[in-house]
Amino acid sequence: MLTALALFFSAPKAFSDIFTTEILEFWIGAIYLVVVLVTLAILGRKSFREKSFSTNQEASLGKISLKAFMRHSIALYASVVVFVLYSSAFLAPFIAPFSPYDQQDFLVTAYQPPLSQLNALVLKQPKALIIPMQEGNGMTIRLANRLISDFQVLKTRNEPNAIRFVNEYRVEGNTVIYRQGMRTKSIPVEELTEAGKGNIAVTRTFILGTDQYGRDILSRVIYGSKISLSIGFLVVLISVTLGTIIGVTSGYFGGWIDAIMMRIVDVLIAFPALFLILIIIATFGNSIFLIVITLSFTGWMGVARIVRSQVLSLKEQEFILAAKSLGLSNMRIIFRHLAPNTMTPVIIAATLRIGNIILTEAGLSFLGLGVQPPAPSWGNIINEGRDSLLNYWWISTFPGIAILTTVLCFNLIGDGVRDALDPRMRG
Repeated sequence: MLTALALFFSAPKAFSDIFTTEILEFWIGAIYLVVVLVTLAILGRKSFREKSFSTNQEASLGKISLKAFMRHSIALYASVVVFVLYSSAFLAPFIAPFSPYDQQDFLVTAYQPPLSQLNALVLKQPKALIIPMQEGNGMTIRLANRLISDFQVLKTRNEPNAIRFVNEYRVEGNTVIYRQGMRTKSIPVEELTEAGKGNIAVTRTFILGTDQYGRDILSRVIYGSKISLSIGFLVVLISVTLGTIIGVTSGYFGGWIDAIMMRIVDVLIAFPALFLILIIIATFGNSIFLIVITLSFTGWMGVARIVRSQVLSLKEQEFILAAKSLGLSNMRIIFRHLAPNTMTPVIIAATLRIGNIILTEAGLSFLGLGVQPPAPSWGNIINEGRDSLLNYWWISTFPGIAILTTVLCFNLIGDGVRDALDPRMRG
């Protein structure tokens, strides 16, 4: 990353020619790993200091709610599972054993059941470079070639040589004869590289099996979690923010503003959300960006109603009347006093809604209206295996288990957050 930043400032044109979205994925994974480790270290140090220097000061409402949530063991375990899922999504380029797009030697690798082990001949031929090395001298060229080299190491997962999957092979003199499906081929031994202790082949394990194109299901499920979980988080973030702003504005100002906004909410709630989503996607296409925007703008109405009802009860209380009598501006009253006091139902609604959004995205992808192949998402992976579910059950089963686990965990977290934030439920 430091090399890329140096190249960006020294030669932006060369950086733009080399930069790809795959490089960005590696960067995001590296940044996420550093942030998680630093955060865990800070939290651990803070917890140790609090235990070492305990005081009799009254705990804040946030700490009381956090302690109540920590006592909710089921929600706590669900949070750990969700953390592992999001970590897998961010670190997908580092932990996925294969590329989710590889269709290499599908005559051998197609429809392999879980825990299948296949032999692969290791060729001296390197894997094809996506970005060619730059020619010439100078600091810019050295930085560009170093960035390309680092990217290729990550891209090939430290396996620079090409491999060829085979059903069986045997060595006869200086020739290796191997079979791929019904085809029998041969290759000179000098074109192979030694792997391990004099072996010409390695063994690769497909933990969750492969699909009809020989692609690794585990890698596709891991990469699919990036899309499904990211869409769920972004949609809830946008819809909750929009619903909170509209709900606070409508409840605080009242009058014709409240009447107009609530009639818009009534119309959108009455209109079938799925039908509206299908119309928008059929009209404008089915890009990931459009899916996020569509799901966001069809899911804010419930949050707006919840926030409005909270504001209607809060704006007549003494602290709001005191703020008005002191001459505070409307914006300050809204953002400093009203909005923070409406967060409890909003947080509960957000945690419960993420699971629904993930289900909706998976349903759209299953119908072919969401994320388009070959980009993996849990919904389209299930769709790819539905025609062969009886014979090759693992293609659809494992992404289905991932969806079930994710939605269940978010619902359990929502229950735990509701109990923690409700004073009547605290022990």
